[in-house]
Amino acid sequence: MNDVKEQIEHLRRVLERLNYHYYVLNAPAAEDREYDTLMAELTVLEAAHPEFADPNSPTRRVGSDLTREFEAVRHRYAMLSLANTYSEEEVREFVARIEREAQKPTDYCCELKFDGTAISLTYEEGRFVRAVTRGDGTVGDDVSANVRTIRSIPMTLQDEGWPAYMEVRGEIYMPHESFDRLNAERADIGEEPFANPRNAAAGTLKQQNPVVVAQRGLEAVLYAVQADAPVAPSHYETLQKLKSWGFKTSSAVRLCRSVEEIMEYIHYWDTERHKLPYETDGAVIKVDDTYLQRDLGATAKAPRWAVAYKFKAEQAATRLVSIDFQVGRTGAITPVANLEPVRLAGTTVKRASLHNAEQIELLDIRVGDMVLVEKGGEIIPKIVGVDLSQRPAASESFRYITHCPECGTALVKEADEVKHYCPNATGCPPQIVGRIVHFISRKAMNIDGLGDETVQLLYNKGMVHDVANLYDLRVEELVPLERQGQRSAEHLVESISRSREIPYARVLFAIGIRYVGETTAKKLAAAIPSIDALMSASREALLEVEEVGEKIADSILAYFADPRNRDIVERLRRAGVQLEAQQTEKLSAALAGKKIVISGTFEHHSRPELKELIERHSGTNQSSVSKTTDYLLAGSGIGPKKLETATKLGVRIISEAEFMSLISEGAEQEAEVLKIQQPTLF
Repeated sequence: MNDVKEQIEHLRRVLERLNYHYYVLNAPAAEDREYDTLMAELTVLEAAHPEFADPNSPTRRVGSDLTREFEAVRHRYAMLSLANTYSEEEVREFVARIEREAQKPTDYCCELKFDGTAISLTYEEGRFVRAVTRGDGTVGDDVSANVRTIRSIPMTLQDEGWPAYMEVRGEIYMPHESFDRLNAERADIGEEPFANPRNAAAGTLKQQNPVVVAQRGLEAVLYAVQADAPVAPSHYETLQKLKSWGFKTSSAVRLCRSVEEIMEYIHYWDTERHKLPYETDGAVIKVDDTYLQRDLGATAKAPRWAVAYKFKAEQAATRLVSIDFQVGRTGAITPVANLEPVRLAGTTVKRASLHNAEQIELLDIRVGDMVLVEKGGEIIPKIVGVDLSQRPAASESFRYITHCPECGTALVKEADEVKHYCPNATGCPPQIVGRIVHFISRKAMNIDGLGDETVQLLYNKGMVHDVANLYDLRVEELVPLERQGQRSAEHLVESISRSREIPYARVLFAIGIRYVGETTAKKLAAAIPSIDALMSASREALLEVEEVGEKIADSILAYFADPRNRDIVERLRRAGVQLEAQQTEKLSAALAGKKIVISGTFEHHSRPELKELIERHSGTNQSSVSKTTDYLLAGSGIGPKKLETATKLGVRIISEAEFMSLISEGAEQEAEVLKIQQPTLF
């Protein structure tokens, strides 16, 4: 009996760990099938041994994505998960059970299962009220501010016939195009790329800054309505109503009248899904009759009238030959598996991503193992499992490297990060070359005529050691190089010369401070408009800048603390690169010395317009309330934390009208003192 108890407790621990990776870290540590198998095993054991029941068992709850960063909201209608099936036999069993209980043939509505994060949208009298995540199925996080940035979600409903109160359920997802762009940006600033679009969507929805959410290109598809009474007699008709009210619904919906038609739908999309611009990991089969749905009811976790069929990811087994380690421009170490060539999803795969040391340890991957490689919807294959039955007898656990494979420097790993890093930023060859490649890129200095191979060649020949060396290049030095010539060399030197006109914000992005991406660089340049001011800024001053948190602030301080980086900045200055923002013409000094925080929405101005007015009247924008804040400019829907902090610190809270009077009166007083007539301000 003790063995059974130990097995139950072991399964609970494993499942809780997997839940944590999936819902909190947004980094799944197991495939869906493996998770479902473990859950089913635990369910059977608990049913057979009720003496070991535990109200906190993973079988008694829906996995939670709750955080402490958002207001918790209770769902009026429980937000359940779907039971999963993986075979035609299981689908047939589902249909047989439904028709046995209904005592008649039944129609089914089939839809694609979007691989994103579930959302519940509340509407009252046809107007959007709030958006709440699934959470634990009973209570979720209020992410309304972020969801409002998704343009396909209507704030006011069209047509008519909607209930006075309803919760519209759906999925928020990230299209492939947005996902690829986001991961490229994350890799570029030294952040760990998201494993897949589902994790990216979940992570984005939990961002504290809606501006960041708006930039990431989330989308939403809606597929259900919860109200006190059905909005239509069938699920298919409900989807048509949702569409008429202005919601985006799936175009891949089919009404099926037999299990054969259901399987035909599944087989079709198992192939065609690869052509879609978004991830889908299965098909959902729902009883179409909404009144029958209510009769069939639900278990504690899932409705009994619907089931998800999970597509099997494309996989192949092959031998792991060796593991290489790549060094990125920020020093991030990425392990890459070298495989015996194997055909997968129409291509020959020889290499696969291993992501980091934690994944290698979690899967206990060893050189010589037969490994399972999966491509799924991702471009780069990944190893998802090991066939232990074929592990060589002499196999040894893999030891992750401790020193940089390129320069030999001891690697470091921060407690809150999964990757190891080489800290030798100015002496590690791939980091140096990577920073130069980043510097010349289109979004940075936009220097034409230089590719990765040419940069590597210039570095190998000792012609460039850092980005400042680019401005020393001469045509006569470049002409003899491979793939160069007189015209190419002249074009390159001219393009380098033109880059001297690139604005300061892009230069700040180009120099490659770790974690400082394109958007953060713009915020920094606006708040601290010169490289000299930035180099001398305190940690507290940096944290006042919007989107700059502790990690970014510390990275900026570390960058400028290195005398070699300061030397590069000075040489860029001598080369004529823009290291100071162009000053916007000031309208007055009415807010000189004043630091202002904006929160809420306003009747006559947008928040960006108000921020510009603050700057043009010589004030300073702050992102959070602190003891240095002079005013909290408050609109409707002001953040409760900011209001509480302002009240506690005695910060003056002003309205939009008071703010406009403040700058108007200040400008008039200034004009009186200077005895000049100020132009009309507004």
